[in-house]
Amino acid sequence: MDEWVRTDERRPVARSGGGAKSAVVPGGRPSGVRPLPGDVATEIRRAATGATARHQEALVHRMEDATAAYDRGRFEEAARLAKSVAAEAPEVPAVRELAGLAAYRAGRWREAVRQLDAHRVLTDEVRHVPALMDCERALGKRKKVGDRWRELRQASPEPGVLAEARIVAAGSLADVGDLEGAIALLATAGAGRAVRNPGDRHLRQWYALGDLYERAGDLPRAREYFQRVARADPEAYDVAVRLAGLGPSRPPRARRPRPAAPR
Repeated sequence: MDEWVRTDERRPVARSGGGAKSAVVPGGRPSGVRPLPGDVATEIRRAATGATARHQEALVHRMEDATAAYDRGRFEEAARLAKSVAAEAPEVPAVRELAGLAAYRAGRWREAVRQLDAHRVLTDEVRHVPALMDCERALGKRKKVGDRWRELRQASPEPGVLAEARIVAAGSLADVGDLEGAIALLATAGAGRAVRNPGDRHLRQWYALGDLYERAGDLPRAREYFQRVARADPEAYDVAVRLAGLGPSRPPRARRPRPAAPR
C-alpha cells in the first residue's frame, strides 16, 4: 500500500461521496469486501483487549470496510473508518498505515502526518516519508520538509523512495521561487539522465524537471523532458496536454552560406 499523489501533480485528489453504492449481501456486509490478512485481523483483536469478542470482530469488519473504500477511491470514508479503528487499536501498523494514506489522499494533511508518523515509529520503515514530506509541504512547513529529506538520505532508502522524496524536496524549493535550486536538486542527482528502459521513477523525475524548466521559462528543455515521458508512456500524467501547451518545436535555423572571400 504505497501509492500516493503529490500536491504538485496536476490531477484532482479523488474524494468520497460519489459513485455507485456497493451491493449488500445478507448479513449487512457490502459485496466484494475482502477479508483482512489473518495476521492483521489477529493484531486488531489483540490490541482491543478490553473489548468484547463481538466488538473485536466489529473492528475487524470496520477495517475491511475501510480497505474496500480505499480501493474504490472513497478516501474520506476510508480515512474516517480507519481512524476509528486506530483509536482502539493504535499499535497495529497496518491500521495506522491505511488511516494515514487515506487521509493523505483525501487532503487531510495534519491527520495524515499523525497517522503516518505513528506507522513509522511502529515499524521503523521510511517508505512513506515522501508522503510525509508532501504533507509538510502542503502545510507550508518548508524547514520540516528539509529536515525529513536530510534524515531520509542518511537512511539510504530504496531508489524509488529516494526519487519521490527528491521530487517533493525540489517542489518545496520551487514553491518559494528557487527554481534554479529545485532544478539543480533533481538534475545533479542524475534525475535528468536518459535511460534505455525507464521505470516509473524516471518518468516522474523527467516530468518534474519538465515542469520546473517550463516554470523557469526554458521551454526547449521543458519540451525535451516532456517528450521523454511521452515516448516512454504517451498516457502518463497529463504530458500530452503539457506538450500541446508548449506549442510546436521550432526547427533549427538554417545557416546562411558565407560569401566567398575575394581572390
